[in-house]
Amino acid sequence: MSKSYYSLGLMSGTSMDGVDASIIRSDGESKYKVISNKYFQYSESLYGKLTRLRDKINYSKDLKILSNNLKSVEKNITIFHAKIVNEIIKESSVKIDFIGFHGQTIFHSPNEKISKQLGDGKLLSKLTKKTVVYDFRQNDLNNGGQGAPLSPIFHMMLKNKYKLKLPLVILNIGGIANVTGIDLEGHMYSRDIGPGNCLIDQWIRQNSKKKYDDKGEVAKTGKVNKIILNQALENFSYNNGLKSYDIKDFDISFVGGLSLEDGAATLTKYTSAILQDHLKMSFDYPNKNILIAGGGRKNKFLLKSIEEKINISMQPIDDFGIDGDFVESQAFAYIAIRSYLKLPISFPETTGCSEPCTGGVIIKNF
Repeated sequence: MSKSYYSLGLMSGTSMDGVDASIIRSDGESKYKVISNKYFQYSESLYGKLTRLRDKINYSKDLKILSNNLKSVEKNITIFHAKIVNEIIKESSVKIDFIGFHGQTIFHSPNEKISKQLGDGKLLSKLTKKTVVYDFRQNDLNNGGQGAPLSPIFHMMLKNKYKLKLPLVILNIGGIANVTGIDLEGHMYSRDIGPGNCLIDQWIRQNSKKKYDDKGEVAKTGKVNKIILNQALENFSYNNGLKSYDIKDFDISFVGGLSLEDGAATLTKYTSAILQDHLKMSFDYPNKNILIAGGGRKNKFLLKSIEEKINISMQPIDDFGIDGDFVESQAFAYIAIRSYLKLPISFPETTGCSEPCTGGVIIKNF
């Protein structure tokens, strides 16, 4: 029988509001059990430092220009993660074998083979006295991949574990939206398909005291500016091949003169139009089950906008006994185990890499 490990996955998404933490037990293949899930919110100070720093980084050269700032915030981020890890370990009755430390993405450019996540794996290992697996994306980039998405192998395991009906599409709406498709033969394919929450979050953050549009309530009260929307969609360039997006690939300038509500409504419709078009272009969606994961699944206005166009209902992944808030943190706990076992975490069908490849840097610094 294959050996199982206890792994703690840590994921901080592009919303930059905090960290999702999950402990799972798995053999890195078919065995899988959730031990615990918990969310830890960043302080207002750390949230402010992160968002202000990200807003200053538009090109890879900015990583060098702002290197001192990056090192300072990275240390803050790592210490925050260490504190929550030690808290989780103290509360848990299991012995953690690995920490899957995703870190906070600050810049992603596959063409330059750069994916920068803030998070010092060596320091985290020292502070927690645990083996840490981090820097998951670089090996995929070095092998010709896009560096994302990395969760599909975990989605495949969920399909097997929960006996999800095929053909299947899992639409993950985080800051960037991505899909994993599994056909009747069990073949997996995946890609980023456009903005998820990132534009809506940025608009709300810059024009109100809120961090995001809770359930789409702000957008719901606004009026879509169809002239601006149609022009923006005409200007959007669809990439029919594999492409991994960074949030800086999109901007909100086209709604700059609108009210808070109208801007939110127009950006939500813009986002939904891109996602629904990709679903139509990429997948024979009427014959598939579409499950929704990620924070965007709670934006009712966004989901309704997508469903209206594709004429098919989408189910929250939670309906199948899977907590949609912690799919990504569980995924990186699972991927950490696969990294340790030198099993592949990315594939030509998911990231466009030249061949299935493992990834992640493994560090024991205590």
